[in-house]
Amino acid sequence: MTATLPHTAAASTGRRMLNKVPEVTIFFWVIKIMCTTIGETAADYLNETLGFGLTNTTIVAGVLLVALLVVQFWLRRYVPTAYWSVVVVISVFGTLITDNMTDRYNVPLTTSTAVFSIVLASVFAVWYAVERTLSIHTIFTTRREAFYWLAILFTFALGTAAGDLSAEKFDLGYAVSIAIFGGLIAAVAIAHYAFGANAVLSFWLAYILTRPLGASIGDFMSQHSHKYGGLGLGTTGTSYIFLGCILALVAYLSVTRRDATEARRPAPDAV
Repeated sequence: MTATLPHTAAASTGRRMLNKVPEVTIFFWVIKIMCTTIGETAADYLNETLGFGLTNTTIVAGVLLVALLVVQFWLRRYVPTAYWSVVVVISVFGTLITDNMTDRYNVPLTTSTAVFSIVLASVFAVWYAVERTLSIHTIFTTRREAFYWLAILFTFALGTAAGDLSAEKFDLGYAVSIAIFGGLIAAVAIAHYAFGANAVLSFWLAYILTRPLGASIGDFMSQHSHKYGGLGLGTTGTSYIFLGCILALVAYLSVTRRDATEARRPAPDAV
């Protein structure tokens, strides 16, 4: 994945913009994991605590997601508040996709995990076939951004199913699930930094794995189950804690621009 996209081909993919996603720094991963935790707890908070119900919660999250995506696609550069607002809400909506399949249609978690794995692999395959790169540092056309957000949506749906499958279906509990997915992310990091594994592949593997990690963290903090464990802080408290942390970090990045990449445009195979 080292060949650059010819200028004419790149120009045909849509309007040219500055890169629309942030630099992959420690801030990126910390906020991403907290967003995945919010996705798990906020969906439960709206559905159960506030009594919206699964259908109304899905509708509210879906309408909000569409509105935020309209703003995000309209922008011509990375804006932290807009970008991370989409990530938070798409995390909630991705969780609700899995919850609807599990709770409403009684689709087994083993089936939904397999289905979402196939769908996500298909999205990546089509994206690469069309654009010849999966690098997040080349999201500077509308079509590439559309592929990017579609992939993000299904990483959240897949991660929710995989996290619930591990913690509940396999009866491993929340703490063990955190250790498993945290260990897998560490293995990906070691493979990349110590053994030179492909940067783009390593990024997307880690990105996918942060979803079940965040979901397990959210369940561990909010739930209190004799069978699965947990601290019992509740979905309200857990959601507010992580949302406050996200707001503080996004405000910091909005001021400092430490994670902006518009000043340079790296080769397509860079993460």
